[in-house]
Amino acid sequence: MARHLVTSALPYINGIKHLGNMVGSMLPADVYSRYLRLRGHDVLYICATDEHGTPAELAAKAAGLSVAEFCAQAHDAQKAVYDGFKLAFDHFGRSSSHQNVEITQHFARKLWENGFIEERAISQVYSPVDGRFLPDRYVEGTCPHCGYDKARGDQCENCTRVLDPTDLLEPRSAISGSTELEIRETKHLFLLQSRLQHEVEAWVARHEADWPQLSSSIARKWLTEGLHDRAITRDLDWGVPVPADTWPDLAAEGKVFYVWFDAPIEYIGATKEWSDAAPDGEVRDWKSWWYEADDTVRYTQFMAKDNVPFHTVMFPATELGVREPWKKVDVVKGFNWLTYYGGKFSTSQKRGIFTDAALETLPADYWRYFLIANAPESDDSSFTWEHFAATVNKDLADTLGNFVNRVLSFSRKRFGDEVPAGATAGEAEARLGEEIARLLTEYEEHMDTLQYRKAAAALRALWSAGNSYLEEKAPWLEIKTNSDGAALTLRTAMNLIHLYAIVSEPLIPTSAAAMRGAFALESDTATWVTPEEAKSLTAIQPGTPFTVPPVLFAKITDEDLESYRERFGGSDA
Repeated sequence: MARHLVTSALPYINGIKHLGNMVGSMLPADVYSRYLRLRGHDVLYICATDEHGTPAELAAKAAGLSVAEFCAQAHDAQKAVYDGFKLAFDHFGRSSSHQNVEITQHFARKLWENGFIEERAISQVYSPVDGRFLPDRYVEGTCPHCGYDKARGDQCENCTRVLDPTDLLEPRSAISGSTELEIRETKHLFLLQSRLQHEVEAWVARHEADWPQLSSSIARKWLTEGLHDRAITRDLDWGVPVPADTWPDLAAEGKVFYVWFDAPIEYIGATKEWSDAAPDGEVRDWKSWWYEADDTVRYTQFMAKDNVPFHTVMFPATELGVREPWKKVDVVKGFNWLTYYGGKFSTSQKRGIFTDAALETLPADYWRYFLIANAPESDDSSFTWEHFAATVNKDLADTLGNFVNRVLSFSRKRFGDEVPAGATAGEAEARLGEEIARLLTEYEEHMDTLQYRKAAAALRALWSAGNSYLEEKAPWLEIKTNSDGAALTLRTAMNLIHLYAIVSEPLIPTSAAAMRGAFALESDTATWVTPEEAKSLTAIQPGTPFTVPPVLFAKITDEDLESYRERFGGSDA
């Protein structure tokens, strides 16, 4: 089987993420990783917190903590939420790790040696009161376009216009509030992306056929506009230090690498973290996943569209310029936005549903299924409580949950706590097997091609096929005249429950485990069900003890909806 490297965009450290962030990166990566593992592939799913940059320093200052202490606490808080969502990372690292520092500095040295980094003098805002140069986000003021008085030096959050610190009216330091600012000359390192333009274009041309249109169109837009040389250092106290052995003057000034230079390298750094964290007796070869791995590893990345250009253009340019055989991405699965009642989720403005609050409200599987079934793939999708409740009630509670409950409850009531034997499978069971095999093939095809909405629809159709079979056979009537026939119907339905448990695990792992655990099998090592195996529906043999699990999915009532809208906002959000 193939080796699959899977990464998702690194969640930024300053706060718990919202559902839009979850569905645009980590959740689909987890679903894909789980699916690949079930199919028998060797999978490594890597992610980490993105911990450098001005927002981390500002958030630490607001919390009254050192940046290191703030990031450590925030990392643990985010990891706890992702554990609650059952994200099965192989490793969830930190971009502030010493492994990332070492690899980032190695990349920088190689780019310098190969002529793709140069020092340039630029003009930058300096605060005498703070005694330091101020990166763009450390300068606040009034937007010259819309008059918003809390605009940052890189962008106005109110009107979204891109800004330069010198554009701001009445600029002030975000550290001290001082308005005594000066423009001084300082030196920074620039990545000469313009020299790598043709190589990046050729690389994109070789790979974009495997990307969704969203990813390829974004990459092409950047390339058409032309790659510009980009400053990759900042004047900050927190970040990967510029190495003194290569740039002694800049190191003496305390320069660190820009977060968008070191963050993508953390995919490699976090893999080395995973390797270094191996328990005694286990050997993990991190380099085999990343170095000279083009022919042995299939690499898939997941991210929202705002991150796509950095991973389809900027980081590939970095890897190409290093002139070493580091693994580059094969597939970039880009997502559009998930909106909240048509408005943008916002971490800074606390608008929408955040992942910790989601888990406090309802179990993870409710959210996992809804988000994947409505993934913003071809266009933006909107979260509304009404749509969420309708999806949970119809698909999860009625179609799947009710099927599991009524099959097991009725069988226990009529035949006891073991799977009944009953008659030999007949025409109805043969038709069902063919239908399940067809739908399972469709489900696999959509999962293989990362088409999440279609995959969820195929899974829903698998669940619906069981209900259709049950309605056709009507064991509650059948048992009155044909006890063996009713037993066959229930035994077949129980085999469907076991099949559902296996193939539903990527989307709803907790509920899948409960379904699978209902049967006391001596050995249940099945990792997947092939379409051919699905035709027979005989994995659960007569005499197998079973239990009726608690209700898998509770319906969301009108009273629930009212309370959710009151807490989180509704159509006027």
